[in-house]
Amino acid sequence: MHQRRIPEWLRHRPAPSIRGFSTLAAIEAVIRGILISVYPLAMYQALQDAKVVSEIYFFVGLISLTCGLMVPWLISFIPRRWMYSIGAILFVLGSGLATSGSPLAIIAGLFLNTIATVTTFVCFNAYILDYIGKIELGKCETSRMFYSAAGWTFGPVVGVMLMKWWAPAPFIVSAVSAVILLTVFLSMRVGNGKHIVRSSQKPPHPAVFIHRFASQPRLIAGWLFAVIRSCGWWVYVVYLPIFAIENGLGDQLGGIVLSISNAGLFLAPFMLRWMQKRSVRYTVRFGFFASGLMFCIASFVAFEPAMTIASLIIASFFLILLDICAGLPFLMAVKPSERTEMSAIYSSYRDVSGILTPGAAWLVLFVTPISGIFATAGVALFGAWVIAGKLHPRLGEERVHYRTPVPVVGNLSAAE
Repeated sequence: MHQRRIPEWLRHRPAPSIRGFSTLAAIEAVIRGILISVYPLAMYQALQDAKVVSEIYFFVGLISLTCGLMVPWLISFIPRRWMYSIGAILFVLGSGLATSGSPLAIIAGLFLNTIATVTTFVCFNAYILDYIGKIELGKCETSRMFYSAAGWTFGPVVGVMLMKWWAPAPFIVSAVSAVILLTVFLSMRVGNGKHIVRSSQKPPHPAVFIHRFASQPRLIAGWLFAVIRSCGWWVYVVYLPIFAIENGLGDQLGGIVLSISNAGLFLAPFMLRWMQKRSVRYTVRFGFFASGLMFCIASFVAFEPAMTIASLIIASFFLILLDICAGLPFLMAVKPSERTEMSAIYSSYRDVSGILTPGAAWLVLFVTPISGIFATAGVALFGAWVIAGKLHPRLGEERVHYRTPVPVVGNLSAAE
């Protein structure tokens, strides 16, 4: 009697690939991209006060930061694949609430979408570190951004157009995309990732792995790069549309400009090649210096709104370059046994920047017009340029093994 063989793909699931993770990133780009210009407009239309909008983003960021740091602890009770699934479901719930259009519902929807973003991001980065080699991280980040380009390019302008046609429409599209994200993720069967632990103990309390993070200068520097880069994007996404409205440029300009900027994601492969011909350190420093310069120029020419918008668009292309390279110093320094915990730390840059940016903007608006926020962002980006000067010159290159290891003193060196 012949026995039927179980297909190989059922007995041994294929290891997740760069393409698979990039596909997830592409779908998430649609979920978030279509709402990224809608939420600031919806909040401003409902509240009619840029300061109040900043305050709401500030408090949402505080709550989201706390929740994000709790994800590794929650994963000790809830498998990672279900945590990612919960994040996708929160995207659906958040968009569903926002369809009602009331101020409280929009705020609640923003909160749930923020929690969903940080939850999926922690899990996503842990999976990346499980299945993608460190030398391939640059290629993975580039592929992720290239796949996401369409969602981030067309999403903002389409979201604003749909909002003009029917206010709940962009939220409905986002919710449907979240259902697709969950379906694709489950079909990939990535499981709970690889388990590399020092013992059978459960993941520590957030205070413990925050202390471990604080004792590693390379991780601190990489995290600061992510925070400051994200602050630049926050200023661009939230305050450029408000600047356009206050200067009589219309409420659709923000979405259009953001779509133009995000079209730069299609240049990600070329940016990667440019970086490979130089170094991670040079690229990170160049990106921070150039973007900081353009943000400062945008503030100084605020008397001519069109010039300010043009300067910020140029700055956004350098922020895209930083999206490719500025996260590598952190990801390359993470120990295999701390992937989930340090992914939670890394993901906190979204919430920390979401706290710092509206908090700083709220203070700046007391003494300057909204253009002062652009100058503040520029100064922060210059600060990151200074910190990046301490990166190891050969960061990201394959390590040549010598018989006698030579210690590196005084620099933030690349990790194995």
